[in-house]
Amino acid sequence: MDIPPAATRAVVEAVEPWKEQLGSGRWVRPENWHITMKFLGRTYPRLLDWVHEACREAAAEIRPFRVSLSGLGAFPSVGRARVLWAGMEDEGDGFRALASALDRRLEKEFKPEKRPFTAHLTVARFDPPIRLKEHAEELAVTEIRARRFTIGELVLYRSHLSPRGARYEPLERFPLRG
Repeated sequence: MDIPPAATRAVVEAVEPWKEQLGSGRWVRPENWHITMKFLGRTYPRLLDWVHEACREAAAEIRPFRVSLSGLGAFPSVGRARVLWAGMEDEGDGFRALASALDRRLEKEFKPEKRPFTAHLTVARFDPPIRLKEHAEELAVTEIRARRFTIGELVLYRSHLSPRGARYEPLERFPLRG
């Protein structure tokens, strides 16, 4: 799922001061920011039409929903951060409902996610992981000044990986039930 340009600019502004403090990470280019609802990995060509149909059906189950950007955080933890992310909050649990619908529709070929869904934008990756414990509170209250916006579609992407970083190609857009 994409985020609107105004929200992207707000995340850029919120993250910029952290780049100097945490400089060692691989910072994801804003044009690559998106909300991953389910990562499929390498997919057999014979499954592509089925995946498209599963995405279409899952999107049709969910009404568009309003979201806002929240503070920054880290996966798997601030004590051992591999990923720095900008959090997302939604009205009515739309993200979790959509993630669950995708898991149900795709479980025949792709294992359902065991961890609870956490909507986020990955803004940096760290390898090796870094300690952010001393920054945990400041990260969480980092203000991202963006207006709420509506999620109205699910986007199926293909990832193209290279030494210069990933590039995401949108294959199809599926409108949520409107």
